[in-house]
Amino acid sequence: MFTAMTYSSVGRDVQVRAPHDARFDEILTPEALGFVARLAHAFEARRRERLQARAARQEELNAGLSPDFLPETRSIREAAWTGPPIPRDLNDRRVEITGPVDRKMIINALNSGARVFMADFEDSHAPTWRATIEGQINLRDAVRGTISYVSPEGKAYRLNAHRATLMVRPRGWHLVEKHVLVEGQPVSASLFDFGLFFFHNAAALISQGSGPYFYLPKLESHLEARLWNDVFNVAQDELGLPRGTIRATVLIETILAAFEMDEILYELRQHSAGLNCGRWDYIFSFIKKLRNRPSTLLPDRAQVTMDRAFLKAYVDLLVRTCHRRGVHAMGGMAAQIPIRNDPVANEAALARVRADKLREVRAGHDGTWVAHPGLVPVAQAVFDEHMPGPHQLDVTRDDVRVSAADLLEVPTGTITAEGLRTNIDVGVRYLAAWLGGNGCVPINNLMEDAATAEICRTQIWQWLHHGARLADGRVVTESLVRDAIAAEPEATGLAGRLFEQMSTTRELPEFLTLVAYDYID
Repeated sequence: MFTAMTYSSVGRDVQVRAPHDARFDEILTPEALGFVARLAHAFEARRRERLQARAARQEELNAGLSPDFLPETRSIREAAWTGPPIPRDLNDRRVEITGPVDRKMIINALNSGARVFMADFEDSHAPTWRATIEGQINLRDAVRGTISYVSPEGKAYRLNAHRATLMVRPRGWHLVEKHVLVEGQPVSASLFDFGLFFFHNAAALISQGSGPYFYLPKLESHLEARLWNDVFNVAQDELGLPRGTIRATVLIETILAAFEMDEILYELRQHSAGLNCGRWDYIFSFIKKLRNRPSTLLPDRAQVTMDRAFLKAYVDLLVRTCHRRGVHAMGGMAAQIPIRNDPVANEAALARVRADKLREVRAGHDGTWVAHPGLVPVAQAVFDEHMPGPHQLDVTRDDVRVSAADLLEVPTGTITAEGLRTNIDVGVRYLAAWLGGNGCVPINNLMEDAATAEICRTQIWQWLHHGARLADGRVVTESLVRDAIAAEPEATGLAGRLFEQMSTTRELPEFLTLVAYDYID
């Protein structure tokens, strides 16, 4: 029973202030919380310094400074070095499935036929206290092979003998877990998610011939990667594990990180497992970081495709960088989901998935992402045909020469009334679902998460801030945006009010989830 009780203090300076459930005691042990607290003591000051550095960098960008490759790290980019050997169970990553950490999703994803499952505490997870701790319980049971689930209709779900390799994505450096205090302050959500999973599961994974593998989200600099690397070293030392046991793939999903790919890989050293094209967050970051430049106005989201302008340059640079360093270059998410009640529309959606995956494998990617088990065979068929080996590290892309200007090139296109309505519809509906505890939402036959909702509200803010003109001649004004939001059926509640506030406020909020977290749980 989920009762309104609070945990007593655990140790001298750790406190959990949340509803109590007896099952949670299995995860929130004094030893595990003490481990998280030791990580917080060691790294919280540096985490805050990195966030302050982000804010300072944003002020420089707002003042007109353009992102560029760092002159002080040129020697790292030009030197000949490679990452560590690839673990056996990460050697072939041709299809990875991602999704939240609820019990049914974990079972279906591990059984999906994908080579890797990324269990997500970040963009597809609404971080209520119950969902976060139950997610840790679910992953513990999955690692040990004991996870099962029975649906309300009575259908039973269990793990197959053959299942995907598990990776975990903790929340980003900018987020906190408000229910756990260390010395009176909310603990870093990154350290909390990572620490609990690592403490409870590292030894079991190693005993199975695998290891603790992670995806790292929303890094903005190599110094943030250095911070993660130091966390890994301390965590491994604490549990008596060799350094290099942990492996991490970094999502290049911020425009600033794109200029520091080599440096990020270098900082992670023996923990590196490659880079990933986190396309949706990357578009969001492009808008957010370059927010004050009318020259960077993007057209409707549907027109911002991976084969054009700054996105193509980013893909080519990522593949070349990773393969030069001997690590994987992972492709991005296919947002489409099967449309079971319309065969014609379903085939059109699958055709778009095939075309996207063909673009990725031809660019040299070593694997790709899908969000639905039904897309695993579609994506795998493309990679099986065009990538007969386990990866494409031999595709060096020596033809690639990407400049700072290439990474900042804006695609041509139009801003339409339909694009405005779609952004409002998706943004408000997603935010309503997130506030209700669901972070991965099918809308208009696409799987939307926090990253796509971020595009929706920052595009509207950008268009309004710069007085963009719609294709029908109207200027995007505050009254136009407010009227359009008011016309949406689901915009009458808290989600609509928050979305309107974030879309029309003078200063662009850094993250939707930071604003909305005050209202969740």
